[in-house]
Amino acid sequence: MTRVSRKEVTVGVDIGTTAVKAVAADEDGRVVARARIPHELRVPTPDRLEHNAGEAWRAGPLAALKQLARPDALAVAVSAMVPSLTAVDSGGHPITPGLLYGDSRGRTPGQHSADALDSPFPVGEAAEFLRWTAAQAPGAAGYWPAPAVANDALAGEAVVDFSTAYTASPLFDGDGWNAEACADRGATPLQMPRVDAPAAAIGRVRGTDTALAVGAIDALCEQMVSGADGDGDVLVLCGTTLIVWVTIPEVRRVPGLWTIPTMTGKSQIGGASNAGGLFLGWVDRVLGPGDSASADPRRVPVWSPYLRGERTPFHDPGRRGVLDGLDLSHDAAALRRAAYEASGFVVRQLIELSRADVSRIVIAGGGTRVRPWMQAIADATRRPVQVSAVAEGAALGAAFLGRIAVGLESTITDAARWASVDCVVEPHPAWVDPVEERYRRFLELALR
Repeated sequence: MTRVSRKEVTVGVDIGTTAVKAVAADEDGRVVARARIPHELRVPTPDRLEHNAGEAWRAGPLAALKQLARPDALAVAVSAMVPSLTAVDSGGHPITPGLLYGDSRGRTPGQHSADALDSPFPVGEAAEFLRWTAAQAPGAAGYWPAPAVANDALAGEAVVDFSTAYTASPLFDGDGWNAEACADRGATPLQMPRVDAPAAAIGRVRGTDTALAVGAIDALCEQMVSGADGDGDVLVLCGTTLIVWVTIPEVRRVPGLWTIPTMTGKSQIGGASNAGGLFLGWVDRVLGPGDSASADPRRVPVWSPYLRGERTPFHDPGRRGVLDGLDLSHDAAALRRAAYEASGFVVRQLIELSRADVSRIVIAGGGTRVRPWMQAIADATRRPVQVSAVAEGAALGAAFLGRIAVGLESTITDAARWASVDCVVEPHPAWVDPVEERYRRFLELALR
């Protein structure tokens, strides 16, 4: 944790896949304090993904706020990944595993990957999480996503934002929690969290005068402060999940991709991939030391990086990884470079599938600290990439929502003024042509 200022601040807390991140930001979006509380990502079987929700969703945000040591903060807001769900007791403490996106317990029986190809956004996963969780803990006091658990811990207010609630369709129908849909999964609307608008002030952090504001989905908070909201702007979020959003002026449907509205009246097309930190972290665990920059540009194999299936654009949980072209001359450096390239190839594939006229690429998220990853994305896309100056973009966006809650800002679109670029990574001339050949092989492998 670092502290460099005692200026008026608001705080954003982001519940991520491997850690809770928190930042305190001043009126100019300058991060004046930051904290990180790691937690375990549990993979009990290859098709399951979960948290100890008490540790990650309840204790983590409280510990992050304590570590920040900013009792003068005017407001706090929480962002989190979606979907997620746990059962809680009457005190708001989780009593079942915290289910996470992509977990097999979110699949509808008999569902096939083709079912998702024409969907603008994944539908039904949170509803199936509720079915499983309610069966494990029938009659629980509540069935809450991660932000509701955190908001209850902070202020006794089990509230989620509308965007998080909408991802739970058909449980949430726009007017509220649908009684019939909830009953079909073993729950009632009274067991679901309250829903309110992002930036609404909903209470006070326990024992303080700090306002608690409603946050939003992590990707939306990242988008707010990225500045990547012009036509053709590409926002790449390099976290545990790799997310690619291309801003377009109109609604466009492309099979396999998601299309969602932005807060500025435009649309974003793209989606989430498992070829982010989830894949690269596995590579780190199984490979020995090796500097990917020392690899021969012409002597790198090709990864198909789907170790636990793929989300966008295939929506195929059964897809698995392939390492193509491996021979005895390859070392750890070449394999690491291949892994970074595979992530870059997914970015390029999603951009190309969007059929958008790309103007620039902005990269945010914790992965921005891994410069070989940034270089590989630039080489794979053959474009310069602008690297955000704040790795904790979701927490920063949440902090801006806190400013709105206490009347310091009037509109979410003004968050763009907090956008800042640390550096621009250019494609490396020696790598571009060999990488192009490997990208074509990557596409061939994807069709198998």
